[in-house]
Amino acid sequence: MKFVNILKIGFCYLTITSFSLVLNAQKPSKVIFYDDFTKSSIDRTKWNVVVTGDHFNDELQAYIDSSSTLYIDKGNLVIKPVFSPGFVTKDGKHFDFTSARINTKTKFDFTYGKAEARIKLTKAEGLWPAWWLLGNDVWPATGEIDIMENIGEGDWANAAVHGPGYSGETPFVNRKYFQSTNDVTNWHVYAVEWTPTEMVFKYDNETIFRVTKKMVNHYGQWVFDTPKHLILNFAVGGIFPVKINGIKGPGHRYGLPQSTADLIKQNKVTMMVDWVKISQ
Repeated sequence: MKFVNILKIGFCYLTITSFSLVLNAQKPSKVIFYDDFTKSSIDRTKWNVVVTGDHFNDELQAYIDSSSTLYIDKGNLVIKPVFSPGFVTKDGKHFDFTSARINTKTKFDFTYGKAEARIKLTKAEGLWPAWWLLGNDVWPATGEIDIMENIGEGDWANAAVHGPGYSGETPFVNRKYFQSTNDVTNWHVYAVEWTPTEMVFKYDNETIFRVTKKMVNHYGQWVFDTPKHLILNFAVGGIFPVKINGIKGPGHRYGLPQSTADLIKQNKVTMMVDWVKISQ
């Protein structure tokens, strides 16, 4: 009799526990940030528009606040590099291209959750658009989560993680290769699910990469327990494209072939963003 009662109690415990797990699994996530770019211009209560002051990665563009490089078109955010020969920045540097970079620093950040954006790119060698998260203090001490980077090759995009001891030439990077009929010039949802112990990168809801706290701790400190803000930008040329296409040296724009420069001159290069969403 006692044995039967123990079994009954155990069964009830298992049933209640299982039911609780089902309820938790079905609990809806809460959207804490959303922009679907339906206003006539960028919502500056949500986004900062960066103007070049610092210069990184030997990139060929200056970031400006202009409707020529950043605008809304038919419900999509458009970031577009523009041929601007002889452009001079406020610190006296000269560039032949201008482009745009926006972020949510001081306006929105979060710790843990799912960050996703629906994005469509142009295929052209030497471009460098990106969708990423960055810590609010000195890099790389508070971490960088690159949800999507592309250097102009149509068949792949990559995710990466940077922090102290694993920045720059990070060991934490992985590519997703697309079908030729569905490359980066089509719409894709690029996302990361970030928890206290791991980051799971998903493209079109397919897991492409997982970085865990244990993996990171092998190289350095886990710094993904502090708030991160959002960044969308479109760089041109620079050290990452050079490592892929090898274009460098006198008489060459670093990482940018003439064919892509010509496309920029013809206003045929864009990064389009349908929406950005953060949920927990």
